Formats: sequence, structure tokens, C-alpha cells
Amino acid sequence: MAASRPALIALTALAPISWGTTYAVTTEFLPPDRPLFTALVRALPAGLLLLALARVLPRGAWWWKAAVLGALNIGAFFPLLFLSAYRLPGGLAAVVGSAGPLFVAGLSALLLGQRPTRRTLLTGAVAAFGVSLVVLRAAGSLDALGVLAAVASTASMSTGTVLTKRWGRPEGVGPLALTGWQLTAGGLLIAPLAFLVEGAPPALDGRAVGGYLYLALANTALAYWLWFRGIGRMTATQVTFLGPLSPLTAAVVGWAALGQALTPVQLVGMALAFGATVAGQFVTRPSRTVGITGRNVHTGPMDGRGGALRR
Repeated sequence: MAASRPALIALTALAPISWGTTYAVTTEFLPPDRPLFTALVRALPAGLLLLALARVLPRGAWWWKAAVLGALNIGAFFPLLFLSAYRLPGGLAAVVGSAGPLFVAGLSALLLGQRPTRRTLLTGAVAAFGVSLVVLRAAGSLDALGVLAAVASTASMSTGTVLTKRWGRPEGVGPLALTGWQLTAGGLLIAPLAFLVEGAPPALDGRAVGGYLYLALANTALAYWLWFRGIGRMTATQVTFLGPLSPLTAAVVGWAALGQALTPVQLVGMALAFGATVAGQFVTRPSRTVGITGRNVHTGPMDGRGGALRR
């Protein structure tokens, strides 16, 4: 059991680490100024692939639950994230996103009955501060729409994370199918918006095809499967504390692959954010059960197989 927990955390952490490569892949391999098309290609093919592998469709109430989760985690999150990144200066969108643990802590209190501890709030604040040191640059005037989009994208993903934890999975359905449902639903939501705003798909060369294949398969299908698998076996707060690994990875990739310098202030910020991420995995709270759709679901600490830890 002791060995399985670090492995679970490490595998779940691969998701935000993968997402941290998105910026470099987008700027170096993909056509410019097509964020919605990129979001569509990330989500829909990945969702259809996972559906084909899982060969399980939603039943009953899970049709609308999958649609809601797909909209929150994918369909709304992707466009809002891209919009905020394009309209806000100096990595401010990433700073707002790094406040995800604080959003999740508040939502967990409302929806899961888990009151955030002072340690959780302090660790979340340190994570956001550390990320700000890494990504913030000299900023111009703030764009109101960009700020609203950044807050909305963080709230959307945070709500999706907590609802994924609250609703769990149907009996006999694994994280592969649940991930496929959400990616497909989110992709279908993005599709009409992408064609309405950006028009016909762009011409693609070999580099672009390779970039899109990476985003769809590793960056989305595999990464989101690991993410939702982690949500099922860890607390929502613990999972979301892995989120700051994404901007940290982006900074490291920018330094290693794109020749971007890392200043001493950024290095201090990386140390703070990484330390908060690690500390966030040790945030504990009293075990508690919440009645969900007629059955009790444990929301306390979980072991590596998804069962409640005996304390």
C-alpha cells in the first residue's frame, strides 16, 4: 500500500506535466491563431478513441452527467483557457489557473462536505505565489474579458473536478470510459464554436499533423485518463494541487527547448510552487461519507486501489 500511493501520485502528475508542453508544441508545430480548432482536435478524436477502446456508453442519468462533466472539464475549459491566454499579459492566466486548489477547497466544502484546513489554504496560496514568480512578466493594462475568462476557466475545471469526485463512476465503468465520455461531449460542444469563429480547418503539413497527434494521444487521451483515474482514487484537493506542475513544466521546456532564460526569481518561484505541490499531497482531513444518488461514497483518504484507508 505504501508503495502504491507514490506511484498513484506520480502517474496522476504526468497529466499536468504533459499539459505543460502544450504551449511549446502549439507555437513550434501548429498553425498560428487556431486555438479552437486545436482544442477540437485535442478533445474529439481522443474521446472517440477512448470510447472505441472502452466500448461502454452512458446509461440513464449518466448521459446528462457525462455531458455536464464534459462541458466543465473540456468544452468550456479549453476555449476559456485559450481566450484568457491570448488576452492577458505576462502569464497572468497561468497565475489565475494556479489558484485552482483554492477553488477546489471551497467547492469541496459545498459539494463534498470537506471543510478546508488552514494548511490547505496556506499551501494553495504559496502555490499560486510561486507560479506568479515563474510566469509573470511586466504587464500592460489588464483586459476585463481576459480576466473573466481566466477566472471562469479555473472555476469550470475546479467544478468539474469536484463533481467528478462527487458523482464517482457507474457500477462496472472504469476511468477509461468516463474519460472518453467527457472528451467526446466536450469535443462536440467545441466543434460548432470552432467552425463558427475560425471557419474551415487550416491546411496541415507534416509537423502540424505530428503536433496534433501528440496533443490528441499523449497530451489529452492519456493525460486525461490519468487525471480522472487519480480523481477517483485521491481527494479532489490532492489532485488539483498537482496542477501547478503544468506552468512549471512549461517554464522548464521553454528553458531547455526554446532557449528561454530562467532568472533567480523564477527559480525561487519554482521551488515554492513545487514544494506546495508536494505538501498538498499530505493534506488530510477527517474521513466523511456523503450520500450520492442513493448510495454512500467515501470521500476521505483513499488507498492505491480506490478503497478507504483504515486509520
